[in-house]
Amino acid sequence: SLAISSTHRRDSYCWNFTRNGQYTVKSGYWVAQNLLNKIEQREVLDPSITKLQAFAWKLKAPTKICHLIWQLLTDEEAQAISLGNICLLDGSWTSSANFSGCGWAWMDGSGNVQLMGTRNFTRRESALHSEVEALRWAMENMLQHSNCQSFGTDCKELIAMVKEPQAWPSFATELERIETLQICFPDFKIAHVPRARNQTADFLAKTARSFHRELCFIGCSIPVWLPRPPQV
Repeated sequence: SLAISSTHRRDSYCWNFTRNGQYTVKSGYWVAQNLLNKIEQREVLDPSITKLQAFAWKLKAPTKICHLIWQLLTDEEAQAISLGNICLLDGSWTSSANFSGCGWAWMDGSGNVQLMGTRNFTRRESALHSEVEALRWAMENMLQHSNCQSFGTDCKELIAMVKEPQAWPSFATELERIETLQICFPDFKIAHVPRARNQTADFLAKTARSFHRELCFIGCSIPVWLPRPPQV
């Protein structure tokens, strides 16, 4: 299921039971218990704080305060995130859909959407493959339509892939394209933004994924022939 490299990269081994393609003792143990011995393993789920995190952004307080509360809830180290002159992006994928979708929204220094894009393509191998595709398309469009150097995503794994591509051999070819594009950005940055602040890109990606035929749109506002987005 690996994409073919355009630069004739040498073949390498990948472990098919982790998302990044690298073997871990934990995944090896899981294979031994579930596939070799056919013993079911009970999944342990931690309590979810997703709704509490979303509520943090509904408080009647300055954005910086809402962001600080969200960071405390997620136990994340403080990170300065500017939602001005940034391209927020997202990918959408389900195992049953015909398409994967991606969407992006370029925000100016005042936090207003200046340009947006939505597109679908033949369903990729996984949700994470769709996230990488969304980043690639967003970068290509920022090179053509703006001077934006910063990108925001609610997918932490995508950020990890960009920062350490060698740790994700399953995505070697896709990340090779991202690395090539990065050369064109003198001050490239990618940061994590909470899902509650990425609703426009999320809406665009889901709309493209569920569209009944091929779709590719770039414009300053949602066209009348697409569904209306939720209030964000």
